Amino acid sequence: MGGWRSKIVFLLVVYFAGFATAIYCLAPAPESTHHTGKKSTFLDTLSSDDFAQSFNSGMHKCFSFSKDAAGRAGKFIKQKLDERQTES
Repeated sequence: MGGWRSKIVFLLVVYFAGFATAIYCLAPAPESTHHTGKKSTFLDTLSSDDFAQSFNSGMHKCFSFSKDAAGRAGKFIKQKLDERQTES
C-alpha cells in the first residue's frame, strides 16, 4: 500500500462495508407470502434460491456503495489537502 492517504481510504471502505453488512444482517426479513403450515427454519431459508439472489443483490449494493463512498472520501481528502497547501 502507498501512503497514508490510501490507508485512510482503505479504512473508510472497510468501515462502511462493515457498517452496511451490519445493517443488512440486522434488517428484519420480509414476511413470507406463502404459508405451508409448518414453521420455517433458518436452514430452509438458507437453501432457497430466493435467499441467494437477495443476498447477492444486497452485497452488490453494498460494494457499489462502498466504492462510491471511498471515491467521495478520496476527493474530499484531496480537496482539503489542496486547500491546506494553498494556504501555506
